This record gives sequence, structure tokens and C-alpha cells, in this order.
Amino acid sequence: MSGASVWQGAGQRIYIQEVGPRDGLQMESVFVPTADKIAMVNALSAAGVAKVEVTAFVSPQAIPALADAQEVLRGIVRRPGTVMTCLVPNIKGAQRAMEAGADELNLVMSASETHNLCNLRMLREQSFAGLAEVVAVAQQGSVAVNVSLSCSFGCPMEGDVPAAEVLGWAQRFIDLGVQGITLCDTTGMAHPAQVHALVSAFKARWPQTTLTLHFHDTRAMALANVLAAIAAGGDRFDASVGGMGGCPYAPGASGNACTEELVHALQLMGYDTGVDLAALTAVAASLPALIGHATPSAIVQAGPVSQRHPAPASLPDIRARAQARCLA
Repeated sequence: MSGASVWQGAGQRIYIQEVGPRDGLQMESVFVPTADKIAMVNALSAAGVAKVEVTAFVSPQAIPALADAQEVLRGIVRRPGTVMTCLVPNIKGAQRAMEAGADELNLVMSASETHNLCNLRMLREQSFAGLAEVVAVAQQGSVAVNVSLSCSFGCPMEGDVPAAEVLGWAQRFIDLGVQGITLCDTTGMAHPAQVHALVSAFKARWPQTTLTLHFHDTRAMALANVLAAIAAGGDRFDASVGGMGGCPYAPGASGNACTEELVHALQLMGYDTGVDLAALTAVAASLPALIGHATPSAIVQAGPVSQRHPAPASLPDIRARAQARCLA
């Protein structure tokens, strides 16, 4: 797609992948009840998103907010066409997720050595070795695997992460037979020129591998980066309802790209997201009652541009006075 045509979607399908139930809720200090998590996932699925990251099969001590992973995954309604994925850190987590019926396993490591040490307490080579074992287990169980490479667009401690390093780690996982790769802007450092270049390089090298982009809005560039990725051939994007999320190793980091803001913008431009914006916004509007605080969603606060507001009751008098002045 050319840079000029990115402004006119002309019905092109863009796949929206919701990460709020995992990436968003894991950052919250409150524990959202299991039944409410299930209802949230069901509502997001019914709204038409292509994929939902339902939960994470990690230690309850590490992420207490997601301690009910198995109950949530087993309790949700499965909607044809919606992939239910789960983050898993190791073989034990993978086995638990597969037993609970995950459609896909999402594995995570960082393209930055420093971030990987801070986030996972391992060198990148150690992470790769462990995740390679998880890939083998998933393949034995015929479960799809996606690998998310954190800090693909920069590390808050190291700075730029060379594109060659990012693509090199992608190559190693693709060689293992994984179905998808997600390039993550974990701390909101990406900019459109960088995104366009990296997505173009990835698509040229692996046109058959499913590529997802995961942007954060820390510096208010998430939507601009989505458009740059589309111009380079990207068509799958992670986003978080209400704009929830963040990163504990990036001071000032805000949440993920906001799902309803992204859907709103893309639909106005003529892209087909397959998502019911009103249903999605209703989910976002319900979040403050669950998490105990407002979310940054501009669509919840201001409504879509199609929303109309009543004129002031004094409009007839204003109109009459204006017309009188014209006749004077």
C-alpha cells in the first residue's frame, strides 16, 4: 500500500486483537472478579475482535490479578472466528493453558538484553532456550504459537535496538516453526519512520509469517504508528480496551493503543475492522466500575464523531435576533 492511499482504506481488512484482559488487567492493583473477567472477554469477542489475549498462565505471586487464569479460559464463550490466546512463560504455563483450551500460546522475550533481564530475570539466550522448549510442547499438542518481541522499537535503558537484532531473533523463532511474530513497542518509543522501515523489512523477508504490531501510546504516537505500519503492509494490531496497560520498567509509560480509538479512526478512514464500535465502547465504559478509576479513552469521554448533541434551548431566540439584525 502506498503512503498516499493509507488515508483511504477502501474496505481493506484490518485485524484488531484485544489484549486488555491480560496486558491491561495485569497492571491493575485490584483483583477483578473471575465472573467479570469472563463477561469482559465474552463482550469483546461478541464485539467482533479477531483475537483476545484472555489471560496469562504465570505464577499467582508474580501477577496476582491473573491468578484465576484457568477458570477464566474455561469459562468463556467461544465465538467462531475469534482466536483465544494466552501468554505463557514456560512449559508449565503452556501445559496449563493447553489443558484449559487455549487456541494459541503467546510467548514473550525482549529484543533488549537489559529489558529482558529486568522483566524476565534471564539473558536473551536463556529466554530463547526456554521458549524453544515451549514451542516444541505446543507443536506436539497442535497448538499455534505466537512470539512477542518486547522493545522491538527501543529500550528505555539501552535506547535504540538495532533492527538487525530484532529481525535476527524473529528469524530464530520462525526457524522453529512459530506461526506468528509480534513486534512490540513496549514502552512507547516507536515513531512512524522507524515503524515503516521495520515492518517493510519484515514483510519483505517473511511474507507468509503472520505479523502483529503492538504499540503503546506513551508519547501519543500509537495511531500514527499504526498508520505507518499499514502503509508498509501491516494489517494486525494489538490494542487494549480503554487504553489500559503500561510497563513497570518505563517511568511515565501510559497504556496500550486504545482499542476503541483505533477502531473509530480506522473505520472513519474506510478500513474494515469487523468490530462493532458501539459494543466495544460499552465495554470500555464499564471498566471504571471494575478497576476503580477512569481510563484514558477519548471515545468514552467524547463519543464518536457521528454522535450529535442537542443545540441550546436558546437557539430559536439567537436565530431570531440574528435574522432581525439582517433585516435592520
